[in-house]
Amino acid sequence: MNKLFHPRLSIREQALFAKRLSLLIKAGVPLLKSLTILSHQTKSRANRKMFERISRDVENGQFLAKSLSSFRKTFGEFAINIIRVGETTGTLSENLKYLADELDKKRRLRQKVIGALVYPIVILIAALAVSGLMTVYLFPKLLPIFTSLNVDLPLMTRMLLFLSNFLTHYWWLLILALMGLAVLFTLLMRLQRFRFAIHRINLSIPVVGSLFKDYYLVNMCRTLGILVKSSVHILEATTIAADTSTNLVYRKELQNLHRSITRGSNIAKHFQKNPRLFPNILAQMIEIGENTGNLSDTFLYLADMYEEDLDEQTKRLSSVIEPVMMIGMGLLVGFIAVSIITPIYEVTQHLNPR
Repeated sequence: MNKLFHPRLSIREQALFAKRLSLLIKAGVPLLKSLTILSHQTKSRANRKMFERISRDVENGQFLAKSLSSFRKTFGEFAINIIRVGETTGTLSENLKYLADELDKKRRLRQKVIGALVYPIVILIAALAVSGLMTVYLFPKLLPIFTSLNVDLPLMTRMLLFLSNFLTHYWWLLILALMGLAVLFTLLMRLQRFRFAIHRINLSIPVVGSLFKDYYLVNMCRTLGILVKSSVHILEATTIAADTSTNLVYRKELQNLHRSITRGSNIAKHFQKNPRLFPNILAQMIEIGENTGNLSDTFLYLADMYEEDLDEQTKRLSSVIEPVMMIGMGLLVGFIAVSIITPIYEVTQHLNPR
């Protein structure tokens, strides 16, 4: 049945579901009744059908985690396993609250990264918009003056003239080219090898690359820490962490870690082989956690540490990118202004009596 509709829950909606279900169960409301209440609160028809399906499964004696596993794309392996452990240990309400808190942390973390990247994108769009308006609307009004002059136009002016003519008469070609590139990029992103290359490039971008690394390390450490703390075996935890990672480079490394652990290798030793993705301090801390038998707390400590570092990086990013973007915007607008002013200046120089 779940193939006939496509339920979708954002991270925020998943957190609300877990939090409300936890409160209802803690208040003594039976699980089946709690699921029925939540399904009535859902506005989406597809999500309501999903919750109705889950309610029927629970009514027929199926575990909640087992029913949720029919909707893995909606809830994810991480949430399903936390709920499964809660049902097994009789701490479902506590585990649901814990899950809601962790999903909220993940949502806030994603918002920090997106917020840090929105500002430079807005500045770039503004610079291109201002330059485009000057090129398309201002420059053509001055064009008759330039063409009436019997002087050789400077290279910068000729370049701007070509660009202005192209944008004025062949703007549709530019739109078609951009649409074609967007479609081509979307099709190529379906190829795993191409996506892997893009994800690797993202991690190598100056300034922004380290931001992405910290983001993926926070998610990896927090997922492993919570799962191990919830008594999920480390082999299963690494598989879940790999499946929940959105970066194919880190997903591949976590899959390799799973194989290394299967062969009897330590986690720290595997991470030490790739210091570009896993800093030395991470491997050293994990080695201490493995030796002391306190691996889950070590992972959670590292998650908090890298989240603090991510906070600092997002704050620094604005202070670093802002002057760079302003200089770039100034150069772009300055290029257009100089291209317009230079020929006028040369003509006035020729008009001056000697």
